[in-house]
Amino acid sequence: MMLHSASALCLLLVTVSSNLAIAIRKEKRPPQTLSRGWGDDITWVQTYEEGLFYAQKRLSPYSFVSLAVQKLLSKKPLMVIHHLEDCQYSQGLKRVFAQNEEIQEMAQDKFIMLNLMHETTDKNLSPDGQYVPRIMFVDPSLTVRADITGRYSNRLYTYEPQDLPLLIDNMKKALRLIQIEL
Repeated sequence: MMLHSASALCLLLVTVSSNLAIAIRKEKRPPQTLSRGWGDDITWVQTYEEGLFYAQKRLSPYSFVSLAVQKLLSKKPLMVIHHLEDCQYSQGLKRVFAQNEEIQEMAQDKFIMLNLMHETTDKNLSPDGQYVPRIMFVDPSLTVRADITGRYSNRLYTYEPQDLPLLIDNMKKALRLIQIEL
């Protein structure tokens, strides 16, 4: 009888522990493929056209769209990051961008985010050439903010890892400008 009880207890423990392991595995959020390493907790749009649509979209409070999508659709500037996987400068910027809590929080809560590894047909996104990494802002009126630049005169929209304070300031500037101008 005692052997039977011990066997039943062992079987019960194995079942509970395997179910617990499955539950824990399900809770882990898999990396979002659209992030490409720039921030898995950020909601990313797939295309430039989708980003423009969401940047100018305003939903009715009676909309049947999910809360996550409503949050994404509220009037926010679009931040476009042009980069390449095999570019050491893009990789360096991506690493510090993904690790910076302030940038990650602002990107998730206050911007529509897009990262591109190819050029768009909108020539306004390459006013001084097609180079990477390049970060541009588009306001909800669909104006590319050519006035929000990095620190280099020959590549106005590039940022290096040590330029994160300037990038943070420029993100805040993009948010201020939509409050003032729109």
